[in-house]
Amino acid sequence: MVEIHPSAIVHPKAQLGENVKIAPYAIIEDEVVIGDGTLIGPHAIISSGSTLGKNCKVSTGAVIGTEPQDLKFENEKTFVVIGDNTTIREYATVNRATSHSYYTRVGKNCLLMAYSHIAHDCQLGDNVVIANSVNMAGHVIIESNVGIGGLTAIHQFVHIGEHSFIGGGLRVSKDIPPYVLAAGEPIRYAGLNAIGLRRRGFTREQLDIIKQAYHIIFRENLTLKEALKKIEETVERTGEIENILKFIKGSERGIIRPEK
Repeated sequence: MVEIHPSAIVHPKAQLGENVKIAPYAIIEDEVVIGDGTLIGPHAIISSGSTLGKNCKVSTGAVIGTEPQDLKFENEKTFVVIGDNTTIREYATVNRATSHSYYTRVGKNCLLMAYSHIAHDCQLGDNVVIANSVNMAGHVIIESNVGIGGLTAIHQFVHIGEHSFIGGGLRVSKDIPPYVLAAGEPIRYAGLNAIGLRRRGFTREQLDIIKQAYHIIFRENLTLKEALKKIEETVERTGEIENILKFIKGSERGIIRPEK
């Protein structure tokens, strides 16, 4: 069964899964796919090129799949993909991509709180929590299990590593390595995201090894090249250490700096 309120506007070619519910005054355009069990709230707009997974919740006034806010966009056919079990709260917006990547993606089990904005070509992993009024520019990459505090602005092309946490009311213009807590103005490394990591089952041994690597990077007054070399030579090469090395070596914007 599909429940569509009489006041909703649903294009006849939109593909709706089983047990989808469309609330009053919602608009579902052509070339939209909505997975089983997904709920579309009042006045929400799901534009062409959008695919929503199963058991998603889209709240009042949220807008998904509208054109990117990029002056270079020339009406190319681009897309938004939202993973299963993701919740999009009131008046959040998710723009379609440009021809740079063709897809804006939000992973599974994410929470995009009210008034947050996911810009064109952004790529969000699974279990990402974006608090109220977080605004990101285009091409941002956020890996899985990341939390971002409210009112934070994220510069275009910034890369945020897995299991990190960024405080609220900040401006993120540099890459945030995995497993860290970022805070302060200007934004700085403020230690490990220890609470989040413990909640996700990281052991004390794992935390100690990660902490050892970041002590070398941020506390020993070495150049970044020297710090990475020392990590490779002295720190146990666990999966987490490999992730840190790969992330920093691949950073294009440069990483945040230590606390003063």
